[in-house]
Amino acid sequence: MFDLRLFSIRESGHRIHNPLTERQLADFGRSLQLRPGSRVLDLASGSGELLATWARDHDISGVGVELNPDFVASARARAHELGVGDRVWFVESDAAGYVSDEPVDLAACVGATWIGGGVPGTVELLRRSLTPGGMLLIGEPYWRTVPTDAAALQACGVESAADYLTLPGLLGSFGELGYDVVQMVCATESTWDGYMAPQWLAMRRWADANPGHELHDQVRELLATEPADYVLGARAHFGWGVFALIAR
Repeated sequence: MFDLRLFSIRESGHRIHNPLTERQLADFGRSLQLRPGSRVLDLASGSGELLATWARDHDISGVGVELNPDFVASARARAHELGVGDRVWFVESDAAGYVSDEPVDLAACVGATWIGGGVPGTVELLRRSLTPGGMLLIGEPYWRTVPTDAAALQACGVESAADYLTLPGLLGSFGELGYDVVQMVCATESTWDGYMAPQWLAMRRWADANPGHELHDQVRELLATEPADYVLGARAHFGWGVFALIAR
């Protein structure tokens, strides 16, 4: 189980908890041609940037489900800041197994497919909340280059290259599940850097300010090892994307 406090520390400066920029998220939202009044469910919604900004820009409503209380508080504050607090709501709960009371037009899980035990299970979970003909969003890593040595695998945080697919393999897997890929947006090395590197500064500032905290030594260990692991691992080998799917 993840220690949610570590996520709060390391991503305290982020509104988007994945390697996409604000521009990419906004452009992707426009590309989906969301109809005003559409209902959206976002599982593991983080700090709510997708729901809050898309509600502002596209007149949608929705619910975000997020386990981290710090992220939920940030999401509610962001919705209020953007004037959409009456149209998007954030539930502090485990997103695993969560099904909407009413069907939604778009169901998303952007970067947290562990809630369904992987991509197939998460697609099935989202489908249970979706209106017929609706759209799913899945955010997932993939191999840009497949690591072949133990050090690179360890730096990527995986035991085997079989833990992830290549981009063609991932897209093919959506087809095997019975879905057409109708839109996508992918991270770049630059957006990976923009996601990861600010976390190290956030951790360093926190460690300096909290020398007696029970997480201090763990944060210091991450600071000592993670930059090199990132360059050897994720930056060299991982892609990451959000994929829009409609059932065939």
